[in-house]
This record gives sequence, structure tokens and C-alpha cells, in this order.
Amino acid sequence: MVKACSFNNKLKSMELKFSAPKAKKVSVAGTFNNWDTKTTTAKKDTRGNWSVKLDLAPGRYEYKFVVDGVWLNDPKCNNVVGNSFGTQNSILEIK
Repeated sequence: MVKACSFNNKLKSMELKFSAPKAKKVSVAGTFNNWDTKTTTAKKDTRGNWSVKLDLAPGRYEYKFVVDGVWLNDPKCNNVVGNSFGTQNSILEIK
């Protein structure tokens, strides 16, 4: 008899925000989505603030916002690390 194992994946819901009133498209790319600029798109509110909700397991993630094709760090995040392109990535730590 095989007993089923249950894994308790404690995902934490996070929201990332970026202010870009004139932007046409904002997404988030990072280690949590294999740096894919198309899978994690943000939604714009009436004030030009973009937000995206993520459900992530505890860990350390690198990410950047992609605003109309331009890769930008999160201006609200002071935790950064250098990358292979000579720039920096923002760091998100989920406890």
C-alpha cells in the first residue's frame, strides 16, 4: 500500500507596486518566473500606479520591473545585488 504524502507549500501573497502614470505596459520579471517579461503583468489604477500580486514560497528572489520594455529596479527596494549585465537586481526575501 502506498501512502500519499501531503506537502505544505506555505505560499505568501505579496504585492509589488510601481508608479508610472504614462506607461503603457508594466510587468515584473525575476527568478520566480525565469525572467519572463510576459507572464507577470501588472494592472494600472486610475492614478497611474501599477501593481502585481505574487504567491511565492519562502526564499530569496531577484527581480526587476519592465516598463514599456525598459528594465528598472524597484525604487522602493534598497536591497539589491549586482547582475551579469553590470546593473543591479532588486531582492525580495520571503520569510
